Amino acid sequence: MSFQQLSTIIPCLKDVTIFENSQNFMPLPDCHAILIVKQGHVTVTSDNQPSIICTEGFAFHAKEGPYCIEIPKTKSAKYALITYHIFPENQDWALSGPLYSISGEKIDYMLDELVRIRTLSEKNKKQDEVQSFRERLILERILFIYLYESGVKKEQKTAMSFIEETVSYLNQHYMLEIKLPMLAERAGLSVGHYTVLFKKHTGTTVTAYLMKLRIEKAKQYLLQSNLTAKEVAQRVGFSDYFHFSRSFKKEEGCSPTIFRAQVNKI
Repeated sequence: MSFQQLSTIIPCLKDVTIFENSQNFMPLPDCHAILIVKQGHVTVTSDNQPSIICTEGFAFHAKEGPYCIEIPKTKSAKYALITYHIFPENQDWALSGPLYSISGEKIDYMLDELVRIRTLSEKNKKQDEVQSFRERLILERILFIYLYESGVKKEQKTAMSFIEETVSYLNQHYMLEIKLPMLAERAGLSVGHYTVLFKKHTGTTVTAYLMKLRIEKAKQYLLQSNLTAKEVAQRVGFSDYFHFSRSFKKEEGCSPTIFRAQVNKI
């Protein structure tokens, strides 16, 4: 679903109900629905997809289902079902599947307000036009939050997959001359954004990661081959032997030659 779709339709609330039990759920042909978890978690299952453990939200599409909403047998849970129509009725609507949000408190507040307005309307046995319009605005706000923040999470997940790809590239091509801008371009990110995500993923900087990787590979060569220390330096990506020797000593506490001699002695 895109913001373009949301801008072309009018969602109108049909019902909002809080549940604390498992149930089978089938959206009506002209209705869509959103499940919002208020407490614990539920499992959502349908014939067309594997079971999904839902801790935040889930969108039911009018053309899909039936669904089974199941609460764990040994735990309690509470969730709300919001059913709604969209106008014009023939407008395509693609919102379905898991929903994510970092604004849980906002959604809880708006959900409680929808329940309060609907309860008040039922008590007075009439639907006030002002309250009806407010319901629609709240529902649109909830849809907006889920649309925007689910999209942000998807983008972050995609970005992290690109970070993982560049880490794999480093692991395989550590012996080449590798520059930060090249890795950022490979991931399709700015240098600043790439640097932040790389450290989040690996716990260290690109420079430190590459250095440690090269030193570890150098140790393997020193232990498993007859190559000279200078040849090892070239194999792992150091064009300057003295830089290699200083870096090795900083990481291991001794020079490459002494490291090999100590291991061989042992």
